[in-house]
Amino acid sequence: MATEQFSELHRKNMEAAMRLAQMSIENSQRIVALQVDVAKTLFQDSVDSAKALAGAKDPQQAVALRTQFTQETAQKMVAAARAIADIGNASRTEFSQLLTEQLASGSKDLMESFQSFFGSLPGQSAQVMDAMQQAMANANKAFEQVTQASAAATANFGGTAKKKK
Repeated sequence: MATEQFSELHRKNMEAAMRLAQMSIENSQRIVALQVDVAKTLFQDSVDSAKALAGAKDPQQAVALRTQFTQETAQKMVAAARAIADIGNASRTEFSQLLTEQLASGSKDLMESFQSFFGSLPGQSAQVMDAMQQAMANANKAFEQVTQASAAATANFGGTAKKKK
């Protein structure tokens, strides 16, 4: 394998790593922004609830106000958890796509490198190259099956979460 091929393979891997890091940062920022919004909303709701409780005319009204506040808070927390789960699901999908692209590109580059390497060896055997190509094809098929199973599991999880709404 030539130094240029190693350099190109390294460059592609670094680009993929940078894309993955960028995805991670963006998703973390979305989650933090969501948490900040939920915290602000819940704080304001607590202030409003305290004012309403202070103005309650009797114990039944105070209990009704607390019950209402508790239900609204629970609904907001569930909605925030769903939003975080959606961000997580989107992240997994993006990661899977990136990994698929990287493996497809990487296996092609790797196969070309092996072909070049084995082609330069004296007395090289076509059987060795065929075996290598078959192994790469089998690895790609296995990866595709894992990716499909993972996507199906994620879809099932998402469907179950939406049914519970």
